[in-house]
Amino acid sequence: MPPIAHLDIDAFYASVELLRRPELRGLPVIVSGSGPRAVVTTASYEARRFGVGSAMPTARARRLCPDAILVSPDFPAYREASVAVMDRVRRQVECVEVVGLDEAYLDLAGLVAPRAAMRRLVEEIRAETGLDCSVGIGPNRLVAKVASDADKPRGFVCLTREQACERFGSDQPGLVPGIGPKTVARLERMGITTLAALAGASEDALVAQFGSRHGPDLRSRARFEGSAMLTPARIAVSESRETTFDTDIADPARLEAAMTDLAAQLCERLATQERRGRTIAIKVRLSDFTTVTRARTIDAFTNDAAVVCAVAVALLREYAPPRPVRLLGVRVAALHTGEVAETTDQLALPL
Repeated sequence: MPPIAHLDIDAFYASVELLRRPELRGLPVIVSGSGPRAVVTTASYEARRFGVGSAMPTARARRLCPDAILVSPDFPAYREASVAVMDRVRRQVECVEVVGLDEAYLDLAGLVAPRAAMRRLVEEIRAETGLDCSVGIGPNRLVAKVASDADKPRGFVCLTREQACERFGSDQPGLVPGIGPKTVARLERMGITTLAALAGASEDALVAQFGSRHGPDLRSRARFEGSAMLTPARIAVSESRETTFDTDIADPARLEAAMTDLAAQLCERLATQERRGRTIAIKVRLSDFTTVTRARTIDAFTNDAAVVCAVAVALLREYAPPRPVRLLGVRVAALHTGEVAETTDQLALPL
């Protein structure tokens, strides 16, 4: 089986900011919005030492690290940096599956001395972009992913499946992607608190607790059994925009204005990609965290902001949120690229 590498740019958003603001190097930096409901996008390793982590409410992060420097995210800059790194990766490795702005899986088949080649690649990325990467190499995606997280930053870990089982056997199951906090809690109630225990658990007991598919899958993950298949080109079938309000909004006019704004942003992005879709959907999260989605498929492919806005606002009016709204989003799905023949002369908006 050819080796698979997982390459992860260390503290990506924070690292891009430090390249632009070298005076912040060595200081605790948090990349986040500044509103009362903002969450941490990422943090420098200096901030992480205080317990600050991604997706944490920014208010809590500031309590943990009062001296942290807050930097607003700049996603165009992050996309530009990501393209530079991934272009460099593709010049050396033929089969690359990019799974985010800051990470990718690489099929190392055909490379002479894969480990040495990856070490050279990491150095070249640092020289060309100023960004550091951690690399995990293993026989499948799961081993490679967990290995790349093991010695951050600038980690370089190569493991067989058996070595991964031995190295991480005493860790809690949540270390492995695909085993979330709720599953970890249920496993704990079964007396299973480590990956080694999960790997050796009775399949019948896991099936009884988690079902015929999820139960065996959990044990398989604990044994670091996984796929080595990569999908070099990922084509998004939908694109969305959403926003969380600083304070809940009940006024329908303000909600419709926000929806119009989101639709315009979304369609601007679709237009630059020359992509159009037929399914338009909205997402509404109420003040009690109830989340509702509504969708409508129209007769013609579109990236016209006026059309998307009209449908999205109509869906919002039909739903008529019964409580103040915390979050609002809009999505266009069933996307196609380039010119698409319309099926009708006029757009049907069944209301």
